[in-house]
Amino acid sequence: MTQQASKEDLAVFLAAVDGATPLSRPDRVSFEAPKPSPRPLQRERDEAAVLGESLHAPLAIDDWLDLGGADSFLRSGLPRTLLRDLRRGRWSIQNHVDLHGMNRHEAHERVTRFLAESLAADRRCLRIVHGRGNGSPGREAILRQLVKVWLGRSKDVLAFCHAPPCDGGDGALWVLLKAGGKPR
Repeated sequence: MTQQASKEDLAVFLAAVDGATPLSRPDRVSFEAPKPSPRPLQRERDEAAVLGESLHAPLAIDDWLDLGGADSFLRSGLPRTLLRDLRRGRWSIQNHVDLHGMNRHEAHERVTRFLAESLAADRRCLRIVHGRGNGSPGREAILRQLVKVWLGRSKDVLAFCHAPPCDGGDGALWVLLKAGGKPR
């Protein structure tokens, strides 16, 4: 009986809709996923080009004027005896890093990471070997000057000076960090 009832229901339905016209498509709701935002391809290419230029371009005159020329550094407000003691080797070197073969960007990243790691390990007296610039274009010691600028800008550095000849001379720096890198 159910099949017969459904056949009758179908016949009644078809008779009711006989002559009806389907709705046009624009009146229907579309549930399409939203289109993704456009990627700024040209801006990405421009930023990559600027980054490439900054990594490989020679230093501008402003960069040269900003370079540190001092042979030593002492954070303001600290006694000069601190720098004298550093020069005389009062503290033993607890950690060191060698920047030979690095460009200025690699060296900056390495020095930043080295200072953070040393501070976290409570190592206060460090040696940074930056070289004399003999392998640089024009035999200019660019890293030597840049490392001094980076150290002078770091709030964790109390003082630095050139290492004695037996420890690298003017191709290396001795650095003294503040105490308290980790909880005691």
